[in-house]
Amino acid sequence: MIVKFIDWARKNMFFVKAISYATLVLLVVADLFVPREHPHFIGDFIPGFWAVFGFVACALIIVVSKWLGKKFLFRPEDYYEDEEIKEGRGHV
Repeated sequence: MIVKFIDWARKNMFFVKAISYATLVLLVVADLFVPREHPHFIGDFIPGFWAVFGFVACALIIVVSKWLGKKFLFRPEDYYEDEEIKEGRGHV
């Protein structure tokens, strides 16, 4: 079921982006109605700050995780074959 959803999301990327931006706007607008009785941080004074902060932080986590995965975790498909050839165990 999740595969079908991912395929649908890839085919309808404009719709997915529109929903994401609409959700962000809705969170910012909803944040306008939260009472600010005793703000303790400068972000508490700015309407919508925490909604934007959370959205940007989430996007940043995704981008950094993908970069780290590509940089340090992924190996070429023939990674183990190269090791076997170097050690003389593989077929040439």
